Amino acid sequence: MKVLKFGGTSVGSAKMIENVIAILKNYSKDDQVICVVSAVGGITDHLLKAGQLAKEKDEDYIIEYKAIKDKHTSIVKALIPQKNEAVLGYIKDRLSELKSLLDGIYLINELSPKTSDKLTSFGELMSSYIIAQALKSKRISAQRKNSQELIVTDSNFTKAEVNTDKTNKAIVAYFKSAKERITILPGFISRSESGESTTLGRGGSDFTASIIASALKVDVLEIWTDVSGMFTANPKLVKQALPIKRLSYQEAMELSHFGAKVLYAPTVQPALDAKIPILIKNTLEPKAEGTIISDESTISNGSPVKGLSHISNIALLTLQGSGMVGVPGFSKRLFETLASEKINIILITQASSEHSICFGIEESDAERAKQAIHDTFEYEISLHKIDPIEVETDLSIVALVGDKMKDHQGISGKMFSSMGKNNINVRAIAQGASERNISAVIKNNDVKKALNSLHERFFEVKTKRLNVFITGVGNVGERLLDQIDNQKSYLQNNLKMNIRVVGLSNSKKMIFNSEGINLEQWPSALRRGDKADLKGFLDAAIQMNLRNSIFIDITASQKVSDMYADYLKQSIAVIACNKIACSSDYDHYKNLKQLSLKYNAPFLYETNVGAGLPVIDTLNNLVASGDKITSIQAVLSGSLNFIFNNYNDRKNFHDTVKQAQFEGYTEPDPRVDLSGVDVARKILILARESGIVMNIEDITNDTFLTKANLEVNTVDDFYETLIEDESHFQKLYESATSKNCKLKYVAEYKKGKATIGLKEIPVEHPFYNLEGKDNIVMFYSQRYPKYPMIIKGAGAGADVTASGLFADIIRIGNN
Repeated sequence: MKVLKFGGTSVGSAKMIENVIAILKNYSKDDQVICVVSAVGGITDHLLKAGQLAKEKDEDYIIEYKAIKDKHTSIVKALIPQKNEAVLGYIKDRLSELKSLLDGIYLINELSPKTSDKLTSFGELMSSYIIAQALKSKRISAQRKNSQELIVTDSNFTKAEVNTDKTNKAIVAYFKSAKERITILPGFISRSESGESTTLGRGGSDFTASIIASALKVDVLEIWTDVSGMFTANPKLVKQALPIKRLSYQEAMELSHFGAKVLYAPTVQPALDAKIPILIKNTLEPKAEGTIISDESTISNGSPVKGLSHISNIALLTLQGSGMVGVPGFSKRLFETLASEKINIILITQASSEHSICFGIEESDAERAKQAIHDTFEYEISLHKIDPIEVETDLSIVALVGDKMKDHQGISGKMFSSMGKNNINVRAIAQGASERNISAVIKNNDVKKALNSLHERFFEVKTKRLNVFITGVGNVGERLLDQIDNQKSYLQNNLKMNIRVVGLSNSKKMIFNSEGINLEQWPSALRRGDKADLKGFLDAAIQMNLRNSIFIDITASQKVSDMYADYLKQSIAVIACNKIACSSDYDHYKNLKQLSLKYNAPFLYETNVGAGLPVIDTLNNLVASGDKITSIQAVLSGSLNFIFNNYNDRKNFHDTVKQAQFEGYTEPDPRVDLSGVDVARKILILARESGIVMNIEDITNDTFLTKANLEVNTVDDFYETLIEDESHFQKLYESATSKNCKLKYVAEYKKGKATIGLKEIPVEHPFYNLEGKDNIVMFYSQRYPKYPMIIKGAGAGADVTASGLFADIIRIGNN
C-alpha cells in the first residue's frame, strides 16, 4: 500500500489534475494507493478572505464566493465533459452550504475559530470529490473517503490536536476492508470527538498523509508538490538553489519550521515515530529524483550545511532591566503570559548576565504580546526594575540547518562574516547545543541578499557573484563592458567569479536589471531606459540591495564623486576612474578612506594614475610592507607625452593637440591636460598614498602655456590661441633639440614638496626614450635608494584604462 499527497498547486487546474490522475493510475497498477489531496490552489485563501469580508460587513465576500464557484465548476466541466450532472449537482449543494455559511457570518458580524474551520473545510471536501469522480469517469477503480470520519481531534479549532489512538484504530479498520485500487482522502480536515469540524493547521494536508502512513505502517510517504524536492534555499529568492537529495527527519523539521514551504513541519513527527521515509516529488516532473527524508544524515558536496531557510514578518521583543538579575521566575511569568495569549515563540535568546530576554514572534502578534507583558510586569515597570517592553518589527529570521554542523569548526564564523561583508546587520542570534540550527534575526529587506550571500558561501562551487553599477559609458565604459563580456567564461572557470552588470547610466538614461543586463544589447536597452538621475541611481542600488555590489565611476563629474560616501555607507564598493575625489580636500579624501574601512567597502582608484599600470597598487604594497618613499619622479600624462612625442618643427602644436583629442588621449576639454591640472592631481594622489598630508594648492605648477592660453573661456577659443602662440611652442621645442634633449611633462615629489612642469630630458635619463602615450613612475625609497623601482607602460587610452578598472573589480572579487 502506498500513500501519496498532492498539494494545492498539484491540483490547481484541470490540466494539473490530469497529471495527478496519470501518476495515480501508474502507481495503482502494482499496489493499492491512498491519495490525500489539498484544496484546489488558491481556494483556501479565497475562503478565508470571503469569511473576513463577510465578518467586516463587506459585500465583496460575494465576489470571492463567485470566484470559488467558477473555479470548481470550470474544473469539473474540463475533467468530466460528459455525464457530469451528478458531480456538478454535488458541487452545487456544497456551494449552497458555503453561501449560507458566509451569509450567516455577514449577518451576525462574527467569524469564530470554530466557524473558520467549517468554512475552510469546503476546499478539500470539493477537490477530493472532483478528483475521485474524475478517476471513475476514466474507469479507474477509485473511491473517496471523508477524512473527518477517520481523524479524531480535540476541539482546539484551527490547529487541532490529534487523538492518535482513536485515529489509528479508525484508519486501520477502514483500510482493512477497502477494496478499490485508489482511495482519495481530503487533507487538512478532521472532526472533534464531539463531532464538530476541525482542521490540522495551515498546510495540514501533509500532516493528514503522515498520519495515514504512520497508522498503516507503509514503506514510504510521498509528498507531491510543484518543485523537485526540498532545496538548499527558496528558489524564488536564490536562483542558484539546488535540490537536496537526502535529509534527516530533524533537518527537515528545522527547515520546514523556518519557512521551507514544501513541507508542513508537524508532518515529520508521525513518520519519524514510525521510521517511515518521506519522499518529496514533483508533479510536473515525476521522474525527477526528489528529496528523501529519513533517519540517515549525510554530508553533501563536502559541506555539513544542508539548507537555508527563513521566516519573514517577525517582531523581536526584549524584556530587560536590572531587577531581573539573579531573581528566579521572570522567564516563567513571561512565557506563561505569552502561552495564555496563544502566542507562539519562534526564537529565544538570553544574555548570560540575566539582564535581558529577547524573543521573536509573528509580527501580527506583537501588539497583543506587548500589552499582555506590560500588564503582567506592570508593578516591576512602575518601580523601574524592568524597562517597558521593546518591540522591533519589519524583521526576518534566517536559519542555517545541518545535522553535522556541530562536528565542523567555523560554520557560524563563515555565516556571520559573509553577512557582515555585505552590510547585513544581525539583531539577534540563537543556536541550540545540538548546533543543528544557527538562526539570525535581520531586516526584512536584507533577506534576499543574506540568502544569496550565504548560499554562495556554503553551496556554490566557490563562485563569487559581483554586482556592478556603472556610471559613464563613453569610450572607456564601452571598452570595460566589452572586456567583462568577453572574459565571462575565463572568470567563471579560472577565477570562480561571475561579474554581472546590474546598473548602467550615461548623462541621459539609466537602466537596471538585478539578474544582469545583456551586454550584447546594452546600447539599445539604455536608449529605452529611464531618465538619468544621480540620486535615483544610488537609490536603485540601495533598493536592489544585492550582495557584493560595486559602483564604478567612469566620468569626470564632481557631482558623481560627491556621492562616493553615500555608496560606501551602504557597504557598496567604489571604483573610481574619476580623479576628483582622491585629489579633493585632504579631509574629504581621508574620510572616504575611513568610510571604506568602517563599512568594509573597498574604495579603489588604480586608474587615477597610469590608467592600467599597477602604480597605486605597487605603492600601497611598498608602504604596507614597511618601506618609506623618499621621492617620486614621473611622467604621468599619457596625453602630454603623446603630444610632445609627436610635436616637431614640421607639425604645429594646435594640430598635435587636436590629434591627441581625436585619438582619445585627452579629456573632452584638453585644457585639463595641458594646464597640468590632471598631472597635479596624480602626483597629489601618489604623495597621499605615500602617507603625506597634502592638498592641490601645495603643488608648484610651472606651466608651459601662455597667458592667452589660460585666460580664454571656451575650448574653441583655446584652440585659437594655440595657433596664435605657435612661435612660443616652437621655441620650447628648439631649446630642447638644441641640447639633444626631449620635452617631457614631469611630476616630482621630494621632502614633502611636489612640483609639475615641462622639462628638457637628456639622453641618459630613463624618461628620454618614453614613447607615444607611455607613462613612467620611479619610486625612490629606503629600500630603493639608488636605483628606483620603475613602472612603465601605456598610461592613456580607453582599452588600458578599462583594463585597469577591470583589475580593480577582480581585486574586490579576490578580497
